[in-house]
Amino acid sequence: MKRYRTRLAALAAGSLLLLTAPGCDLNIPNPNSPSDAVVLTTRDGLLALSVGMRQYYANNTLGSVILGPGATTRELRGVATFTSVLEIETGTAALPNFNSYVGNLWSQLYRVMSMAEDLQANAPTVLSADPATRDAVLAHANLFKAIALGTLAQNFEQAPLNSDRSGQATFVPRTQLLAEAIRLLSEAQQLITATAPSAEFTTKVTAGTLDLANTINAHRARYNLAAGNYAAAAAAAALVNLGSKSAFVYNAQNPNPIYQSIVFGRNFRPRNLFGLPASLVNRRDARLSFYLTNPTNVVQDPLLGSDTLRSVAGFFALQNTSIPIYLPDEMRLIQAEAIVRQNGDLAQAVTLIDAVRTQAPSDDAFGVGAALPAYAGAVTADALLTEIYRQRAAELFMTGLRLPDSRRLGRPAPPAALIERTRNFYPYPQQERLTNPNVPEDPAI
Repeated sequence: MKRYRTRLAALAAGSLLLLTAPGCDLNIPNPNSPSDAVVLTTRDGLLALSVGMRQYYANNTLGSVILGPGATTRELRGVATFTSVLEIETGTAALPNFNSYVGNLWSQLYRVMSMAEDLQANAPTVLSADPATRDAVLAHANLFKAIALGTLAQNFEQAPLNSDRSGQATFVPRTQLLAEAIRLLSEAQQLITATAPSAEFTTKVTAGTLDLANTINAHRARYNLAAGNYAAAAAAAALVNLGSKSAFVYNAQNPNPIYQSIVFGRNFRPRNLFGLPASLVNRRDARLSFYLTNPTNVVQDPLLGSDTLRSVAGFFALQNTSIPIYLPDEMRLIQAEAIVRQNGDLAQAVTLIDAVRTQAPSDDAFGVGAALPAYAGAVTADALLTEIYRQRAAELFMTGLRLPDSRRLGRPAPPAALIERTRNFYPYPQQERLTNPNVPEDPAI
């Protein structure tokens, strides 16, 4: 695997880092850009790289996390005639490993990981005299490396634990990717608990847009659930302040990537009813009008017959609309699932589910609310897991979480059924296979 190097292209407007785009030659000299040595051996360079790592994830990687998997789980329909869009839309064994959506997802996650590793390697020395800034930089880097590892585990059966400039990276099962993500997040939590982030870090790096402690705990909850560590998942979720907000922020120079692809680029359109079978959607759910808007049009779908497509609203409505890093009600649904999985008090799980179902949009930190009646179905483990899937699919629409949710909660699977997902895991990108002899065989589907 190629280990991507980073360059500080410009440092302005609150240490905003501008990075080279994927696929560009990273070795083109820029007389206005500091060298890697300057970036990685100075205080300002590391703070700017911290901002740039998050900005790169927000502007580049997040689009890959949402769009390709969104088509795979039928949240989105590919409407452009580009080959890559048609391939990811079709999925199944027909999805080639040279598909650009699969390749970009992989390469961009490892680019984020490489930046995090540069921060982890250099912050202890460069910031040694300032533990409050050093530990915050390390915790922030741990968070984004954990997100990269956790997202790889959501979409691939195996992947390397680290970036590797030699091109000889070894692969490990996704269980190890999750375990390392959880370890990094636990270490991050310990760092900022022992030493509160400095005012300089808070001003220059998080800048009021990211609540570091709550974001770390939210991801600890997410990846512990994925790993089957239910008690740890519930405990971490309970630590998250549901009134806190962390978001990726956009503007005209750095536009919302989902808006760019769906509204401006017209590559995808969201399917009606969150892309779910009608039996899983209450048409009075207020989240339908939060996430989806007109215009609509009806197309023919080989699986569904007539299929209604919508346009996006909510977090993707405009080029400057912010996208949450996590949604608060994910934490309630994690706790509910953990209770059911551990054969706990099902009435308590229903209480948590009802907190999501009955919440008014005005009561949610981001304005996401179902405004539905309380749950009235069977209070059994199977019925509640189906209800949890229903609520996660609506609440966490277009977050990149539908694919792991669909597998974990036992939804109809390919090749026998393609209604809810067209792949289980993605093939390994061709470029990785061409350069790394350690790449495993691709999953069948």
